[in-house]
Amino acid sequence: MTTETILIIGSNGQIGTELAEVLRASYGTDNVVCSDLKKPEITPGPFEIIDIMDREGVYTIIKKYKVTQVYLLAAMLSATAEKNPKFAWDLNMQGLFNILDAAKEGIIKKVYWPSSIAVFGPTTPSVNTPQYTIMEPNTIYGISKQAGERFCEYYFQKYNVDVRSIRYPGLIGYKSAPGGGTTDYAVHIYHEALKNGKYTCFLNEKTTLPMMYMPDALKATISLMEAPAEKVKIRSSYNIAGMSFNPLEITEAIKKHIPNFTIDFAPDFRQAIADSWPQSINDQEARNDWGWKNDFDLQKMTDDMIFNLKKINLF
Repeated sequence: MTTETILIIGSNGQIGTELAEVLRASYGTDNVVCSDLKKPEITPGPFEIIDIMDREGVYTIIKKYKVTQVYLLAAMLSATAEKNPKFAWDLNMQGLFNILDAAKEGIIKKVYWPSSIAVFGPTTPSVNTPQYTIMEPNTIYGISKQAGERFCEYYFQKYNVDVRSIRYPGLIGYKSAPGGGTTDYAVHIYHEALKNGKYTCFLNEKTTLPMMYMPDALKATISLMEAPAEKVKIRSSYNIAGMSFNPLEITEAIKKHIPNFTIDFAPDFRQAIADSWPQSINDQEARNDWGWKNDFDLQKMTDDMIFNLKKINLF
């Protein structure tokens, strides 16, 4: 029997939906408590309504279930955050402080908090971006994530809080809808290819960005959380990489399944965000420290996405 009780805050989102399935398979359904602002129609295990900005409400749920680990996934993402920057800052930062303080006070033992490639900016080296480099983000999402990294490291150094983090690239999966990010085109494109045979992309054709298939993201997240503490040498956030591609390259991968698929381009405000981000990521520290290794490349991901979307949605 596991001695861990895990709370996922933001479990209705793109990552949380799938993370809950994997953690429940490993730790047991009753040992993984999901939470979000709204209760989903199907709740195969414990679920609580939580507003991450409600400190007392969060503490109440943690104590109710005797939670030992928190995965804090609740956040306002890049494109959405630009429309309401003050609220995005408050949500992203206050939520993190509430959980870090719970760990500082000994109420929980371990924290997972996701960062993002958004911490980098237009002055960051864009090819093979290293773990340690210039970080001058110019989006509110990136600014909040960079600040969050600094506070995670601070709480580890000052209060010995066992906090762990990954800088996610763009994430692609078939089980849930994306949540308002700049890399969302790489999810939408598969749905539109199967449904309509064509897609209008909000980024230009040469916009190369780091991406990762959801099974790899889940593998990295859980591997980091389960790694012995002495192997986790970076307490701000780890670079991880899966693949990098642009809209034309993903189109060619899709055409191997849907030969008549077509794409056109209508860049919007998200283009400027994408232009400020890296094209590829160097993740050697994660590979060296805790054995990270990705399983999927672009074509293998595309094959799996199309197979599963056809199976689920009967395209």
